[in-house]
Amino acid sequence: MSNYFYPQGGLPPQTQLLTDRAVVKEAYTVIPKGVLRDIVTSNLPGWENTRSWILARPIAGFATTFSQLIVEVGPGGGSDKPEPEAGVEGVIFLTQGSLTLELDGETHHLEAGGYAYLAAGADWSLRNSSDEIASFQWIRKAYEPLEGFTAKSFVTSDQEVEPTPMPDTDGAWATTRFADPNDLAHDMHVNIVTFRPGASIPFAETHVMEHGLFVLEGKAVYRLNDDWVEVEAGDFMWLRAFCPQACYAGGPGNFRYLLYKDVNRQIRLT
Repeated sequence: MSNYFYPQGGLPPQTQLLTDRAVVKEAYTVIPKGVLRDIVTSNLPGWENTRSWILARPIAGFATTFSQLIVEVGPGGGSDKPEPEAGVEGVIFLTQGSLTLELDGETHHLEAGGYAYLAAGADWSLRNSSDEIASFQWIRKAYEPLEGFTAKSFVTSDQEVEPTPMPDTDGAWATTRFADPNDLAHDMHVNIVTFRPGASIPFAETHVMEHGLFVLEGKAVYRLNDDWVEVEAGDFMWLRAFCPQACYAGGPGNFRYLLYKDVNRQIRLT
């Protein structure tokens, strides 16, 4: 059973050193788990007993396609109209607790590892009916329609989807793909990537897709542009298009992260 990281807030003691791993550069940003404190949470309009940590939002000159939030919902909290923009799609991935999702007239009970793709224009609400907090990742993107294709909402979980081993890795590097990568209806993918201890991305990926990477479990050394950066469960990486990237998983357990990327659309020039 996976043990996903979720922040618990609070503030560090006055005796703690200021040195940390947070870094913002032209090609990438690393937001370590140690900065996910009470002082940087935001309330979300239309939500009750809820707070959020905003990890990424479109910024001119950097990543521009998506936003990513950690949302913590207290007992009895939630929203009857979570998505304020009609043309925006989303993914939620539950890392702690349980939530009830009402989606297009159907009720779904999500536990840790639960995953929902919420198509643009979907009718959905989210509630915490338990006595414990619930925490989830929420990724949002303006949907880019494609003639002849329509992305449809669905609900699944990490536990229900078999990871697909990457070619020539003997399963040491695998990807849990929640949407069919060949389905052109989808203009974003939010997957889970898993590395066994010692496994690696053995080349510097350099590509047009932007990335949000939230580390769910384990630790690794990541190559970002021309730097080697240590990351662990709870850290977030925000990668601009064409930022070179590779990694080594450090063990002793698996290294897993939730990965956003924009896909399946022609580049607009006019």
